[in-house]
Amino acid sequence: MAQIYHFFILFLLSISIAESADPTGEFCNKATKIKRPQISSNIKSLLSILVSGTTKNGFTISSYGQAEDQVFGLAQCRGDVSQEDCSICIQDAAKEITKRCTNEADARIWYDYCFLRYNTNKFLGQVDTSYGIFYWNVNNVTGVEDFNKSLGNLVDEVSSQAVKNGNKGLGKGKKKLSDFLTLYALVQCTRDLEPLSCAQCLAIAVGNFPTYCDNKQGCRVFYSSCSLRYELYPFYFPLDAQNTKQDAQVKYHIVSKA
Repeated sequence: MAQIYHFFILFLLSISIAESADPTGEFCNKATKIKRPQISSNIKSLLSILVSGTTKNGFTISSYGQAEDQVFGLAQCRGDVSQEDCSICIQDAAKEITKRCTNEADARIWYDYCFLRYNTNKFLGQVDTSYGIFYWNVNNVTGVEDFNKSLGNLVDEVSSQAVKNGNKGLGKGKKKLSDFLTLYALVQCTRDLEPLSCAQCLAIAVGNFPTYCDNKQGCRVFYSSCSLRYELYPFYFPLDAQNTKQDAQVKYHIVSKA
């Protein structure tokens, strides 16, 4: 059963992820209990590899161990963040995932700036939308028809960017809605996916809009293979000099869904 949480998120555009170690969400698969100590040891070694590689490259896939004790892992930072913020985020993720998923062989953790997962099953290169986290602004837009048309066009544009070679699964952009209002969007796929798989994951994320994001001023969708976000204020880097006054409290809902 989906669990629904209500809370306020303070969006401070200048704040670093280093100042908040709270993840966006996590998934600890209770059906994958660790039965052998060697798996726990291999997870620890794997996390060290993932942190080191992602700090340097923004993305790492690796495995550690042999046979039934082998563990596969993936770590990736959001493509627009700095190397320093990436490093801080992925280190926090590696620390927190073992605290929160103490005895699970399938674990995942999301932050605004990074994502990390591991599993004893080889998941690399496969689209995974089996578990999702959805945030949406409780405030509705005005001029719904025009807004949805602009949103659809912008999401199509950034999704097309994400699947192009050389963009590393990242697409971002903005669309001016009026003299005083601009819509911003960012999508990202994990870099182990082929372009067609990336497009498939993003299509599934967009398909959730009518359920969770319909007519909302902002929305975020997180899967293990891709993520999508749009807002009526700048949130990706480099920050737009316009509209940066939105460092106020924004009320959001969140749903975690398996």
